[in-house]
Amino acid sequence: MTALGILYPGHFAEDDYPRIEQLLGSDIRVDLVHTEAGEDTRQVDALREMGSPERLATGVEGLRLSGAEAVLWASTSGSFVYGWEGAHEQVRALARAAGMPASSTSFAFVHAVREVGARRVAVGAPYPQDVAGLFADFLRAGGVEVAGVRAAGSVSAREVAGWGEAETLALARSADVSGAEAVVLPDTALHTAAYVPLLEEALGKPVLTANQVTVWEALRLTDRRVNAPELGALFTREPIVQV
Repeated sequence: MTALGILYPGHFAEDDYPRIEQLLGSDIRVDLVHTEAGEDTRQVDALREMGSPERLATGVEGLRLSGAEAVLWASTSGSFVYGWEGAHEQVRALARAAGMPASSTSFAFVHAVREVGARRVAVGAPYPQDVAGLFADFLRAGGVEVAGVRAAGSVSAREVAGWGEAETLALARSADVSGAEAVVLPDTALHTAAYVPLLEEALGKPVLTANQVTVWEALRLTDRRVNAPELGALFTREPIVQV
């Protein structure tokens, strides 16, 4: 049994995680611990507070007791708002506090883009334009070429958590641009676990979503590879070696 520890802010799309655990169909356990989300607004200062060491530390003890082998901070915006170096320090501090390997959803996206062999991506972000721009900057810092950014302008995680298949597909389609080799949909408040194959079929390319890549990154940290076609191209490919 491989136990994955997920620190998830608030209560929005956390039901994606038991769904993903079920779709993995193997000896994988996904343990979810909630942290305090704070003010539900997509303003940079509030997002930085959500990802503060004090907020993350509150969930660490529960994950240690669960037997987790790696921990993921399951917030895209609560990590990339610190910038590339600041997000590295965030996960280093989390690893020290937890006593296990750690990462975050923002780094999961960078690693997942490489995994599917994409060099140019299109971003469809539920966020306001300024926050979406910070995510694009983070991807660029990780060596990912961003072909286009579509910001839906939502200022509330609760609003995004209410989106269904139609809204998610519309966001992905509006974000896709010519030359993009994958479409990236950040925001762990967005339900996507049930829609990835549909999104990929509609766009004809890999689609990477926040809760999907979060679990994949936790598996990567534990050296596990699981074939799960229901979770999209990311879970069906052999590792891509880029030079």
